[in-house]
Amino acid sequence: MLNVGDKLPAGALQEFIEVEGGGCSLGPNSFDIEASTRGKTIAIFALPGAFTPTCSAQHVPGYVAQADALRAAGVDEIWCLSVNDAFVMGAWGREQKTAGKVRMMADGSADFTRATGLTLDLTARGMGVRSQRYSMLVVDGVVKTLNIEAPGKFEVSDAATMLAQAQAR
Repeated sequence: MLNVGDKLPAGALQEFIEVEGGGCSLGPNSFDIEASTRGKTIAIFALPGAFTPTCSAQHVPGYVAQADALRAAGVDEIWCLSVNDAFVMGAWGREQKTAGKVRMMADGSADFTRATGLTLDLTARGMGVRSQRYSMLVVDGVVKTLNIEAPGKFEVSDAATMLAQAQAR
């Protein structure tokens, strides 16, 4: 399992781009994790699924609301990561009004999630392999803080905890 001090696993995540520019075409684009984190401080929070109750009512809105404060604390980007496809993450981002605040990163086949060891098996509930709920502060591709939630909890991966950690470094 991924730990503080570890480098993020190699691979790619997908993001649905609605406005062409900056070398990104419309639709799903793939982003290399190593290249995307190089020289940056990134707050990553992961959750079991788009449009799910706690994720939609608390997790994503908290990071949207704290985006400016996180940037003021030295965070270059905020990523929301879920085992969903880029189209779903794009639609959820529109609904949550994340544009310019939180990048909605898709791990459609759970490759990144498996590589981190932070999977959550929800097969019995008809949802397959998903991501555990967690957050991490990543500096230049290296995990500096890692906050993993206990099953069914939302206590340590919230935006306020991440903000305090970003301010403390």
